[in-house]
Amino acid sequence: MTAFNPKFTITNRMTAAITQIERARGFMEAAKLSDDWLRDMGNQALIKEAHHTAHIEGTRLTLDQAERLWKGEAVPEADPDDIRELLNYRSAFEFVSECLDSGDPITEGMIREIHRKLVQGVRGGKAAPGEYRRIQNYVANSVTGEVIYTPPSAIEIPIMMSQMVKWLNSDLDIHPVLVSGIAQFQLVHIHPFLDGNGRTSRLLSTLCLYKTGYDFKRLFTISEYYDRDRTAFYRSIQSVRENDMDMTGWLDYFTAGLQTQMVEVKERGEQVIRRDVLVQKHSLNERQAKALDLLMKKEAVHITEFEKICSEVTRRTLQRDLNQLIELNLVRLKGSARQSSYEMAD
Repeated sequence: MTAFNPKFTITNRMTAAITQIERARGFMEAAKLSDDWLRDMGNQALIKEAHHTAHIEGTRLTLDQAERLWKGEAVPEADPDDIRELLNYRSAFEFVSECLDSGDPITEGMIREIHRKLVQGVRGGKAAPGEYRRIQNYVANSVTGEVIYTPPSAIEIPIMMSQMVKWLNSDLDIHPVLVSGIAQFQLVHIHPFLDGNGRTSRLLSTLCLYKTGYDFKRLFTISEYYDRDRTAFYRSIQSVRENDMDMTGWLDYFTAGLQTQMVEVKERGEQVIRRDVLVQKHSLNERQAKALDLLMKKEAVHITEFEKICSEVTRRTLQRDLNQLIELNLVRLKGSARQSSYEMAD
């Protein structure tokens, strides 16, 4: 069997996306963002990634339930397997962090351990955690049951995995973002495990990005992009198989997704810098800073939403805070009476 040599063409779309990704990366490295904000946003990103990567595979948890579970709260209405899959992601991500700290090259053992941590104890333990499959499996349409992809035979898996890992650790003249996308597709293509291949491939992709300095402060959530339109996600993967294993279509999609997520992170960083400038310039209190933060995320906010994030004070106190922001021409009130809401002033 020949060495792994992915086939693709670098398109204008890829180049444009990577340019935007690099700009976002440069901003995140240079921006003076508070440690508290980075910690909070990083935790939110981790929760979202855990939620969406599992949701793609069929878990039924809402994002709110995921956030509650992450905090250690009980969610009795949730399926136990769904809960375990979500919390398993935290364990797998911690292992990825350990791999990064060690500085070791990516190995098959790392990939198998990521898989083991992701699927341990879920869905009746049928996924053989950390073990390559020994039987043929199939990818079927979840609605019709029609087989849409037959992965390589079990006997080919050790060879193909070894080739992929060797390629990942070689001296590549390919942009790290593209390497990450190629690794994600190739693991899904090999389908080395009985279950959990998608989740493992997405964490492998993340590991590849992080190892090459593209961690973006760990604030991006690529699975959120996939989960927004799963049909487009699966179609882009299938396009490779329909085009003689040419990954161009998939990499166009992958780079566009990472660009979308990174531009959102960059815009969020710009917002918080703007907020901090306003807080310092006008000597605003903590509640007013929270209000600006919320208003920069949403076009219009009702007083009840401010009450949720500042529950320790009365509505009258909040209204006084908001009125001061209006007097400073930072915020304006729109609508009338009970239907009124607040928005950022131009």
